[in-house]
Amino acid sequence: MKKHRIINYSEIDYILLAVTVICVIFGAFAINSAVKSFDGGGSFVAIQLCGALLGFIAAYIITAIDYDKLGKHTKMIYVLCVLFLIAVLLVGTGREDTGSKSWIRFGPIGIQPSEIVKIGFIITFSKSVAKCGDKLNKPINVLKLMMHAGVFLFLIMLQPDFGTTMVFIVIFAGILFSAKISWKYIAGTFAMIAAAIPLAWNFFLADYQKNRIRVLFDPESDPLAAGYHVMQSKIAIGSGGVVGKGIGQGTQTQFGYLPAKHTDFIYSVIGEELGFVGCILVAVLLFVLVIRCLHIAKNAKNNFGSYICVGVACMFLAHTFENIGMCVGLMPVTGIPLPFFSYGGSSIVTNLMAIGLVMSVRMRQDEITFEE
Repeated sequence: MKKHRIINYSEIDYILLAVTVICVIFGAFAINSAVKSFDGGGSFVAIQLCGALLGFIAAYIITAIDYDKLGKHTKMIYVLCVLFLIAVLLVGTGREDTGSKSWIRFGPIGIQPSEIVKIGFIITFSKSVAKCGDKLNKPINVLKLMMHAGVFLFLIMLQPDFGTTMVFIVIFAGILFSAKISWKYIAGTFAMIAAAIPLAWNFFLADYQKNRIRVLFDPESDPLAAGYHVMQSKIAIGSGGVVGKGIGQGTQTQFGYLPAKHTDFIYSVIGEELGFVGCILVAVLLFVLVIRCLHIAKNAKNNFGSYICVGVACMFLAHTFENIGMCVGLMPVTGIPLPFFSYGGSSIVTNLMAIGLVMSVRMRQDEITFEE
């Protein structure tokens, strides 16, 4: 007998969909304002919208696929992700001042593998945790899961990309926490991190990374280099007041004082031109996305689907916390984009694919199965 599944499309989470569309549109307007002072600034908006279109198409395709079927191909997905990360180390390009390699370019088109690989990691790691079931806290299973994530973290650190590494760690920790990992492992992990900090500082962090951490506590110590970004960002947000200076009227933004204004510091642009109200609106929209993902996780039909949604929620939460934190001077500058708002084709495609994964879980929450 063949089993047929009927997907109830009325089960689409319209709140999640609506907030996603609002974020994409809002982000495009913010980018448009940020690049007004650029020659050919309109091309940035066009590329962002093209990325959004590709992302929505990818999200639709992913939504139509039963996520359980994706779970049957996790070995292949894992291998492809690892090969993708190795490729960027061999042929990737990046910033000359930091020596990083984060992009693979095909002429004018650039792809950031670490962004796309987040989706593969969420799928494969969620499946690995789900397979453990009640035996999650057995040392051998914990070791296997650490090795699963360790390969990703190691390859990303080789780029090096500290900010993205932190996002993967948050996804890793969030999924394990939701699976009820034992507190003894959590305590042990914190102890290991505490012990590793001096080693990382002395042997692994580059000078520019150390400077970013130093200026977190004292931006004025290097006002023309490492501290410049944070100082200008705080000036922009602070000068916006309650309702902002108006779209396209931000002094720091339009006169070029604010660096990376269409990417890393788009939140500062919003703060200057739309004020405290705009900042709160962005934060609320993104946290609604996180809450809806967690709500869907709670009602998923199996643990695999639940962990996928938790992983996506953790990804959005990590990006939001890191990006807003660095814009207001509470986190070091790591180059982490603000979901749906920062300019970047790889970023927005990845974010929309993640929404598609969550939608796939939601739409199969109450699936009807029949045989013939």
